[in-house]
Amino acid sequence: MFDPNPGSGAPRRPSERGEFFLVDYTDWYNFVDAKRSPVMNKAEKTRQFIVERTAPIFNKKGYAGTSISDMTDATGLTKGSIYGNFANKDEVALAAFDYNVHKVTSMIRAEMDKKKTVREKLLVYVDVYNGSIQGFPEGGCPILNTAVEADDTHEALKKKVVDVILNWKNYIISLLQQGIEKKEFREIKDPEQTALSIISTIEGGIMVSRVTGRPQYRRQVMEHVEKMIRELK
Repeated sequence: MFDPNPGSGAPRRPSERGEFFLVDYTDWYNFVDAKRSPVMNKAEKTRQFIVERTAPIFNKKGYAGTSISDMTDATGLTKGSIYGNFANKDEVALAAFDYNVHKVTSMIRAEMDKKKTVREKLLVYVDVYNGSIQGFPEGGCPILNTAVEADDTHEALKKKVVDVILNWKNYIISLLQQGIEKKEFREIKDPEQTALSIISTIEGGIMVSRVTGRPQYRRQVMEHVEKMIRELK
């Protein structure tokens, strides 16, 4: 399981169950899984409602492009109600990013839990990012969307993106190490390079496909990612 305070140090090795590139919700948004914690107080329910309704907007329009009018229209709440639960727009945006990332990681974790081999688990990335599995956040990949906007404009969002990417990288490295231990793969010369190549190819393919408006480019890139994974020996 990862260090509950991302960025405070190197993350611990995740378990085989699939705890990966998860972020700390406690700073900005105490995410509550209703199935696990059915009892929420009114404030928690309101915060969850605001985040769930605004997360798609932040993911599609970005931090700068999302206005308070967008937020009030999406929630049906007044500006005072929203900022009575969050200190400012920054807190809502950070919580929305956490929520969108959680949505992606939950999808991937659920699919990986169904797989037996490490190779099958790695191939889940291809299925998810190729659109074969339904449930991806509206607006596309929150990591790419937020990284592009926050790189030079929003330090707190940028830090969250960095934490997610580094945790993702470390999780893939741990999977590769598990594959070696289980004799699925022989010794991999540079697991970090392999992990970064998978992540960069996935995110780069999404970006090129979106900018050009050609979905087939994403499919072609994901085919290459699949080839990379299948060729691990």
